[in-house]
Amino acid sequence: MLTMTQQHNIRKKYFEEGQNISQIARETGHDRKTIRSIISKEDWNEKRSKQPMREFPKLDPYKAEIDNWLLADKVVKRKQRHTAKRVYDRLVEEYGESFNCSYRTVAGYVSNKKKEIYGKEPGYLPLEHIPGEAQVDFGSAEFYERGKLCKGKYLNLSFPYSNKGYLQLFKGENQECLFEGLIRIFEHIGGVPNKIWFDNTTTIVKQILQNGARELTESFVRFMEHYRFSVAFCNPNSGHEKGNVEGKVGYHRRNLLVPVPEVDDLAIFNQQLLEKCDSDAEREHYRKGKLIKELFEEDKGAVLELPKVPLDVSQYILVKTNGYGRFTLNKGLHEYSTAPKYANSRILVRVTANEVVPLDESHREIVRHERLYGETKQQSMKWIPYLTQLSRKPGALKYTGIYQMLPSPVRDYLDKCGKTDKGKVLRTIAQLTERSGFEQVVHAVERALEYGVVDVDSLINLHRHMYGIVIDMQPIKLSDNVPKLPRVSPDLSAYDAGLGKAGASQC
Repeated sequence: MLTMTQQHNIRKKYFEEGQNISQIARETGHDRKTIRSIISKEDWNEKRSKQPMREFPKLDPYKAEIDNWLLADKVVKRKQRHTAKRVYDRLVEEYGESFNCSYRTVAGYVSNKKKEIYGKEPGYLPLEHIPGEAQVDFGSAEFYERGKLCKGKYLNLSFPYSNKGYLQLFKGENQECLFEGLIRIFEHIGGVPNKIWFDNTTTIVKQILQNGARELTESFVRFMEHYRFSVAFCNPNSGHEKGNVEGKVGYHRRNLLVPVPEVDDLAIFNQQLLEKCDSDAEREHYRKGKLIKELFEEDKGAVLELPKVPLDVSQYILVKTNGYGRFTLNKGLHEYSTAPKYANSRILVRVTANEVVPLDESHREIVRHERLYGETKQQSMKWIPYLTQLSRKPGALKYTGIYQMLPSPVRDYLDKCGKTDKGKVLRTIAQLTERSGFEQVVHAVERALEYGVVDVDSLINLHRHMYGIVIDMQPIKLSDNVPKLPRVSPDLSAYDAGLGKAGASQC
């Protein structure tokens, strides 16, 4: 915006000095269009902004809470912040019938408030497809698993004809997550889409050939043949070609993953997500004038039957263990344990979306690990096989590398035990670990060290006190037909007389 002085100088050069627009533009550096508008300007009234009014007064009792939600979103990824719809739903859930504001009122307030903080959100465009076709894409969303923040990925499958969608939450975006998520959704709806659209992700596409064909991974071809669906791929950098699922990624995040989920069991949470997606179909289609669940019946009428034989989509990897019986995955970043007897061996490992399971020579499970994710060095250690092995030969404890792997409280505790007690203590630690987990046992050992006790019974009792289940017994109420006994006042004089003879010699 030019100042009045600048505008005056421009008009002076034109009207008084006779310069043309090009000369003024070169001399002042201002745009020709701007100069022309100033020269032709006739209305010089000063434009005054309207006095702002108090907006959405019905929301006054709730504005502080809404503001807190939106401000808390500042530390959350942009795609996982509250939308107006999610804010409205939360207010209805929390206040019930006492909340008497319309969605439009909430949306207006949230829109204005978010403009102060974030700006506008992008929109999505829908595409038309026939019944039974589906589209697949991953989205990113954080979640807390047992209090730990995880950078998650969630698989989305949508049916563009009905606008029905499903999602499953994972810790990564790999082949196992893709296959396992699709299978869960297929089994939940009782069928397989007849055609599915994908991106050119490396988990299923090795390379794009010159004629536009795709060289697919062997595992994806096996998956596709087993479930008998046909496949279509978007052109590179053309996500809009599967615009329905692109929109569904955002919709699912805003409505099912805000606020940031707190998860105790990911498998249970994913089942709940499928059920919530079913409930979401009770709303009307944005354009067709029917409920989504009604249109989805047409989709279900066009899907393929589920195969009779389940498909194992685990990945099987042959690995080499080190001298401690441990092996690494993900370019050496993630280390997992087996058992001492498998040190310096080659073993087969079964990898799923959420688990890593080393197998013995008969393909039986040795131990089971939760799969690690992320680009930092991490370790998963299952102590029971090591503790059991050590308990058989406690005399060799300090001469093995396993001793140095033990947490310092456990080493200190074992150092204080006698030679004959070490094996018994190690067996007890292994048993308690199987019951509650190694971390809890280490805490019990720390407490035992604080009390200065190193016997097995004390360790068991401390562990039971810290992690045992204590039943809260309610007092028993007696029925009215139970007679009340009279209060008894005992005569203790006989005892007093006997005590008076204490110390007297007896013949």
